[in-house]
Amino acid sequence: MKNRKTAVDIFLAGVESVKPDNLINRFVSLENNMLRIESMTYDLSVIRDIYIVGMGKASAIMARAVESVLGNRITAGHVITKYDHSVPLKYTGITEAGHPVPDENGIRGTEQILSIVNKAGKDDLVICLISGGGSALQVDVPQGCTLDDLKQLNNVLLRSGADVTELNCIRKHISRVKGGQLAKSAYPARIVSLILSDVIGDPLEAIASGPTAPDPTTFADAISILRKYNVEKEIPEKIYRVLQEGFYNKRPETLKLSDKVFRNTSNFIIGNNSLALKTAKEKAESFGYETKIISNKIDGDVNDVADYIVEKTMDINKSSPDRNCCLLFSGEPTVKVSGTGSGGRNQHLALLSARLLDGIEGVTFLSGGTDGTDGPTDAAGAVIDQFTLPNARDLGLDIEKYLSDFDSYNFFKKEGGLIITGPTQTNVMDLMIVLVN
Repeated sequence: MKNRKTAVDIFLAGVESVKPDNLINRFVSLENNMLRIESMTYDLSVIRDIYIVGMGKASAIMARAVESVLGNRITAGHVITKYDHSVPLKYTGITEAGHPVPDENGIRGTEQILSIVNKAGKDDLVICLISGGGSALQVDVPQGCTLDDLKQLNNVLLRSGADVTELNCIRKHISRVKGGQLAKSAYPARIVSLILSDVIGDPLEAIASGPTAPDPTTFADAISILRKYNVEKEIPEKIYRVLQEGFYNKRPETLKLSDKVFRNTSNFIIGNNSLALKTAKEKAESFGYETKIISNKIDGDVNDVADYIVEKTMDINKSSPDRNCCLLFSGEPTVKVSGTGSGGRNQHLALLSARLLDGIEGVTFLSGGTDGTDGPTDAAGAVIDQFTLPNARDLGLDIEKYLSDFDSYNFFKKEGGLIITGPTQTNVMDLMIVLVN
């Protein structure tokens, strides 16, 4: 059990390093009426109004950090965050909304944001705070469609095995705020976005569906993704009609790089999974582990990811049998759910890895979401070791049944491997930690 605790400590160190309030304080400062935001400097004596908007699981705590710098210089603001992710704010309103399934609160919060940015003029500054989860939390319903249509679309896509970039391509093309369109609403004001990345490679257009970034994807791309996963007949007919109308140039495309609004727009990544991995590495080394970051771009089906991680683990086990080693991975696997159980991709990955590592001594594996939430559960993920399956057998737990039912949460709830952190107020994808003793 000692190694399980060590793996959790390494995971938590990585999470702590990407807490938004710490990051904002590095990138935002005010001195003598000059506001510095990353590489940009704004003379507040010539700025009339400052507006704060944001969307994502970390947007509330990001807003709190900005408020600590600007105080009553903020004219108005509003952010949308996930339920139970609020923090007290003085100058910025908050809406808590549904994630990953959008709800009415998301619609109301989005209207609040639009009402603020639509007031912005050429002498104003809009600071946009973007983090993972923003795609589901910032919600607008296409004309002729309903919220139930969006929920059905969301559920189909989440179960299809599509990755977040593919999901967001479709979301952008049925929205009037995603795909650069929030920046359009704020134009001609200056807009600067501080972004906490939860997407592999940090593509601006994919994080929270890029509300202030140019979008290289098209309606044709969105339709191709639906066909790739053979779900075009499973999504609501009204939604598919919207995409078809866009394909036939009956609806405007998302904003592209050449659009004039981006002359007034600056986007900055302030935190990502590389920073979390770097700190996790330092923490592992402090415990005496010879540590190597293997990849920050883990993606693809969770079964393939389990095979890959176990293969790397066995290589280290053979090449360094007398050393304590730590392997670090990060990214966002996908899982195509066919069962009716409870869990998330991290818990499912841990359970798959437990099966593959059955009988192998000295290996501990943890997979956890840095946001503290894995799927629709209260767990961040799970940790396994050489005792996981023997414990399960003693408890009468059939691992194959839990895997086929996609019920990893209830397996680990009984076995004891769940990682419960509560909302971490950040999100830079998943961390996977292997300890070899």
